[in-house]
This record gives sequence, C-alpha cells and structure tokens, in this order.
Amino acid sequence: MRQIDLSRPELALNGGTPVRRRPWADNFTTGAEEKEAVMRVLDSGYLSKFEGSHTPDPPFSFYGGPEVQALESEWCEYYGCRHAISMNSATSGLFASIGSLGLGLGDEVIVSPYTMTACALAPLIYGAIPVFADVEETTGCLDPDSIERNISSRTRAILVVHQFGIPADMDRIMALAKKHDLKVVEDCAQAHSAEYQGTFVGMLGHIGVFSLNVNKSIQSGEGGVCITADDDVAYRLALIRNHGEAVVGPANYQNITNIAGFNFRLTELQAAIAREQLKKLEGLNCHRLELVEGLSGRLRDHAFLYPPTGRDGCKSTYYVYPIRFDPEKVDITREQFVSAVNAEGVKFYQGYVEPLYLQPLYQKQQLLKHGFPFAAPENRDHNGRYDRGICPVTESLYFRKMIINEHVRWPQSKQDIDDLVYAIEKVTG
Repeated sequence: MRQIDLSRPELALNGGTPVRRRPWADNFTTGAEEKEAVMRVLDSGYLSKFEGSHTPDPPFSFYGGPEVQALESEWCEYYGCRHAISMNSATSGLFASIGSLGLGLGDEVIVSPYTMTACALAPLIYGAIPVFADVEETTGCLDPDSIERNISSRTRAILVVHQFGIPADMDRIMALAKKHDLKVVEDCAQAHSAEYQGTFVGMLGHIGVFSLNVNKSIQSGEGGVCITADDDVAYRLALIRNHGEAVVGPANYQNITNIAGFNFRLTELQAAIAREQLKKLEGLNCHRLELVEGLSGRLRDHAFLYPPTGRDGCKSTYYVYPIRFDPEKVDITREQFVSAVNAEGVKFYQGYVEPLYLQPLYQKQQLLKHGFPFAAPENRDHNGRYDRGICPVTESLYFRKMIINEHVRWPQSKQDIDDLVYAIEKVTG
C-alpha cells in the first residue's frame, strides 16, 4: 500500500506555496468567425424564422430559417446521416426522441444511473418507467450484462450514454436490442465525433442526440441535434419540436400519439454559431486528445490512480477526464487526496453525479399528482427499482472512486497539464 504523508509543511494544504496560483481558463471556443455569423443574422433582421403551423415554404417555415436548415444539412454531411433535426437543447432532444418512438404508459426504458438527470426523466415525461442498469467500472458506460438482467416483457427501449466521450459497448447492446426488439437512443452529448469501430456514435442506434451546451466540445450556448436514418421518426421529431398538434391536421398525418405542443426550436443566432463551431470540431478534439494522452502517460506511475483507457477499437473524445482512485492501494481517502491536490491550485471533482435513483423523484416515485406516472394502472407492478445498492458499481464510483478533471480542453496547453501533474507529484511525494 502506498504511504502518503499529508502533514508535510511544504504542501499548500498546510500553508506551503501552491504549485499554481494562475486561474484556469474557461472553455471559450468562439472567436471572429462566430462574431461574423452573429452579425450576419442580426443584419438579416430575423432571429428566428420558425412557424408553428404547416408552412413548409419560406419566408417562415415549419422547418425553421436558413441558418437552422443549413446547420442540419451540414450536420448530415459531417456525420453521414440521413436526417438531422436541431433542438434547443439535448434535453429536449432526449424528450423528443422518446416521444417520437411512441413510448408511453406501460413501457419501460433501460437507462444509466450515472449521467445527467434528463436521460432518466425523458421516459417519465411520456408515462414510461425508467429502469436503471449498472455501468462498467472502467468506462462509466452501461454494462450490457446489467442491461440484459433488467430486460422484462415491458422493456421497449435502451437509452445509451457514451459517458465521458467513451463509446459504449454497442455491438453487445445492439445485439440485445435486436434479440428483444428494442429501440436504442444514443446520448452523444459528451461524445462529439467519437467513433465505435470506425462508425460515429449516434449512427448505431435508432436516434443519436448531441448537445451544444456551453460546456460541451462545441457549443452555441444551448442547443442540440438529433440524427436518425428513419424518415418517419425524423418527421415526428420535427413535429414534437414545433407545435406538432397544430400541424398534423393540415399535414394529414395520422400517427398523432405523443405529438404534443412543445417548442424545442433553435434560434437562427444559435444555429449560425453552431455552424461555425462544427467547422472547428476536428481541431478542438485533436487538441483535447493531445492533452489527454500527455496526462495519461504521466499518471500511469501512480498505482492507486487509473487514468481512462477508452474502449479497444474505438475513438474516445473525453468531454471530461475521469480518473479512478483505488482506496485499497493507498493509505489516504479520495477526499483527502482531492483536498490536498486542489489546495495546490488544481480543480478535481469527486464522484461525478449521484446515482439518479437516489433523487427524491425516484425515492418518492412521484413526478405528477397522485404519484403518476409510477402509479398509473398501466405501470402497476413496474420493474423500476430505486433502492440504494441496486447498481453497486455506480455507487462505488460515486461514493469512493471517481475523480473528474476538466482541464483537458481548449484553451489549456501542455504547460497547464504540467501544473496538474506537478500538483499530484507534490502531494504524493
């Protein structure tokens, strides 16, 4: 077991000089190109050109304005997908995806407990029940073995998260989906241009959902994009995005289940910014991966720290940098280690997110009045279980092992990574 003395006077924790006093730069990826794009929209006078009715033609359209439609076209070209449908957020994209697949009361959707809360909330919005499967310790992605154990006669879909930008085990997941006739939604919010065995994530399931939130690899402040190869699903996504209940009549569209009057529309300003960001994606990812590789190579000498390894045959893009702390190989706790390193001017976060099933929503099993949708007759005896202990790997990562760092991104440099490594080496002696 590694012995680490945290009482040494040279440590910043004890009043010593920290490794770094300089603040860490925020993830600003915008520049002159985005300013020019914004001015182009402002000069046009139209900040949005969506029409919430059956109007397919300009100047106002059910499908949005020229910037929105250009972004969707360019997204299709980049990813090689048939359809791209922009949204005002990836959360909206997840909600619309569940709705577009016709899921609802009496259905169950297998989801990850170790991710953003919208992934599990999306089924509930339509009355379906989220069932939590456990994750792989090495990636944080859904474990196919746990998925299989949680499939029931009510299961209709799997919502897969490519966690931290690491592709999930899509061969096994898609094999389970085929065997049990399940739909697959890929949450690619953290995995822009990540690849699973040579194919972009988002292209393997029935729908892929990307985020353009301010913290993501590319961003427009808020925003999202759904991709699909299914013509009807694409139209349903567009209906849910834009007041579909007012459109289905004039459009003579018959399958109106789940077509509610949401407004998930992206503005022309956001779309114009996102178009410029998409052009920068390859460069931003290359810079990120250089920092990741440099950091990982220098952390492998610490037996109690496990840097991310990705998945064999895949390209991971590391939205954040996950490190596993092994409490069995060192004589200090994760909390003590993080406090000591952070005192040196570094920013580590412990645990990532609390297992979603421990939130009050699941503990009380109530989203709407009278306990709905959990208490709906169609969901009687549902298979959603929300007790502590149902996902032991997730709980181990959150409560004992996972450490997150966000420095592996633009505009940090190799010199910034040096500071991070020096802080760790100073603490570990």
